[in-house]
Amino acid sequence: MTDFRALLQALGDGGVEFILIGGVAATVHGSARLTQDVDVVYGRSAANLDRLVAALAPHHPYLRDAPRGLPFQFDRETVARGLNFTLVTDIGDIDLFGEVAGGGAYNDLVRDSLEIEVFGTRCRCVGLDRLVALKRAAGRPKDLEAIAELEAIREERDRTR
Repeated sequence: MTDFRALLQALGDGGVEFILIGGVAATVHGSARLTQDVDVVYGRSAANLDRLVAALAPHHPYLRDAPRGLPFQFDRETVARGLNFTLVTDIGDIDLFGEVAGGGAYNDLVRDSLEIEVFGTRCRCVGLDRLVALKRAAGRPKDLEAIAELEAIREERDRTR
């Protein structure tokens, strides 16, 4: 089971530049859907890669759904050579995106994000309009189902402004 507080706290306390996307972002905006992991777009600067590795390494990240024993080392070089990682850690599942379909990289998304506090941790969360666009670009059945709820939330928000 994912400890959302611990994952976000590890990233926040580590000074990692990241933006919440996916199910946690949907929940921030009012979605009633449950999610099993934390999805983030992370900054790809060398300093941020160091902070990301330092924040998650103590929690033993490993490739989710990969056979145990498959050689994998979560270090700066691995993250720099890769882009997107679906990981399991001692504190839960996290999906790290260097880029995301329909949104690009951290620097592309930061202007469409807002600063929030979740479980006492300050972080960035993608805005509702951009979240809908990301889910539409992903095009997975579960994302398409979530779009209707997110659009209803957006319409209610716009109506009450």
